[in-house]
Amino acid sequence: MADVARRAGVSMATASRALSDHPHVAAGTRARVLAAAEQLSYVISPEASRLAGGVTGRVAVVVPHISRWFFATLLDGLEQVLREGGLDVLLYHVGDAADRRDFFQRLPARRKVDAVVVLGMPVHDAERDRLELMGVHIVAAGGQVENYPYVSIDDAAAGRQAVDHLIFLGHRRIGMIAAIDPAEPGWPVLPGRTLAYRAALADAGLPAGPELVVTVPWGGLSGADAMARLLSLREPPTAVYAHSDEVALGAMRTLRRAGLRIPEDMSVVGIDDHPMAELADLTTVAQPVLEQGVLAGRMLLELLAGGSGTDGATVPTRLVVRGSTAPPRR
Repeated sequence: MADVARRAGVSMATASRALSDHPHVAAGTRARVLAAAEQLSYVISPEASRLAGGVTGRVAVVVPHISRWFFATLLDGLEQVLREGGLDVLLYHVGDAADRRDFFQRLPARRKVDAVVVLGMPVHDAERDRLELMGVHIVAAGGQVENYPYVSIDDAAAGRQAVDHLIFLGHRRIGMIAAIDPAEPGWPVLPGRTLAYRAALADAGLPAGPELVVTVPWGGLSGADAMARLLSLREPPTAVYAHSDEVALGAMRTLRRAGLRIPEDMSVVGIDDHPMAELADLTTVAQPVLEQGVLAGRMLLELLAGGSGTDGATVPTRLVVRGSTAPPRR
């Protein structure tokens, strides 16, 4: 900028105001400064401008799983909006309990970002205290995090859509494959989906015996193992509700290997509408994952612009009936 000011014959302050389109700069002066900047191939440094303004222009995004479709899609929607808003994303992957502990102890994002977005993970009390020490805006996407603005689905409502569908078809013995995060085995994953199962059966006056519920680590192979355990019961269920499509797809593999027909011998329903769900003809409850990332990004931009924001936004889910569910055999 000193070179630009010297060539234009103005002070550094005037050159700075002209380059930032300040209104109190004469048109002729601004033209000379812009011409000098073009001759010298000078561009304003966004980093320097951010530091001068007391902001970093960066947002920290904390995510537990990068490779899973759900989290990658959330991140895609969020990053699109933040990029359009002129913000850079710093990604922090906390894949297991040790990573999480190290991240929240060190808080590498402290004083380096203007906000933090937590993607699809619960935040423990001690972690919440560490986040709040940063004094920046915090938003959650893909799940509700207490005390922070959030964008998510209603997991209990989604679970009711899935289980009520099976009950409507006439199923009276319904199993559930619940999933836990292997990185956080002591922390319940999506408790609303479990509560929905129990509430739906209770409202219909149907049995909810403990043998009908199998809890496994999140994933397709775990779903396959869980389905094998349900098939080993003296009286197996006629339908299975899985906490996610990945788990449901694993269950379907076990059924096919056992020579059972879907849905004639066993109905299966999941939640999420994973890209593979349509190919596998899996009935599921679809949630708009990309939209949740987009809405979280817009919510954050509003907060950074000084807006009051909102406590949270719940996006709707919808039942997508495909070929994996049907009335039970008579």
